[in-house]
Amino acid sequence: MRSCCWRDVGRLEYGEAFELQKALVAERKRGEIPDQFLLVEHPHTITLGRNGHLENLLAREEVLAQAGIAFHHTDRGGDITYHGPGQIVGYPIVHLREWKRDVVAYVRAIEQVMIEALADFGIAGGRVSGMTGVWTGGKKIAAIGVHISRWVTSHGFALNVTTDLSYFQYIVPCGLVKPVTSMAALGAAASREDVMGRLAFHFGRVFQCEMVEASVSAAV
Repeated sequence: MRSCCWRDVGRLEYGEAFELQKALVAERKRGEIPDQFLLVEHPHTITLGRNGHLENLLAREEVLAQAGIAFHHTDRGGDITYHGPGQIVGYPIVHLREWKRDVVAYVRAIEQVMIEALADFGIAGGRVSGMTGVWTGGKKIAAIGVHISRWVTSHGFALNVTTDLSYFQYIVPCGLVKPVTSMAALGAAASREDVMGRLAFHFGRVFQCEMVEASVSAAV
């Protein structure tokens, strides 16, 4: 069975996390490390993907700065999204040649990891036809945006755990005029550590790999 190294990186500025991913992607392409699964929390940040539309940013950048929100253009797929405290952001660095050379199957698998983790906390997550991410009760609880280079993945997902949903007022999330929610808003009393543990467990099950927890220092 393949191994996958997972770790809680803690809170990390978006740009630092991006540089960390690039370094790990390069190492994975060279076969120097196994697959990686990073779990991160970002300070208040809005990112615009390579397919994004700036009109989905509902505030000027100077207004964001005044509110303490960083803004980044990034090379992931998808449109615009928010990251911040209380949210778990997952960055899988997976070599798809050793799993499946199928980008759609990869995205569906990431969704499945979150759907199963949410079920452990009594939340019925699911998919919406034609849309990416995880939904519950008509509201989006997790967003996905990935980048793949020479079959190695980066970027990933953002799951709202105890996220302050008021920060989504600055954007049209993922370019969709749809409400968002969080685990806390749905009444789930789940700690970040508990949710991370379930995400790692289900990642290993869905991707059929042995999850090996590593120290933060091994990543940074």
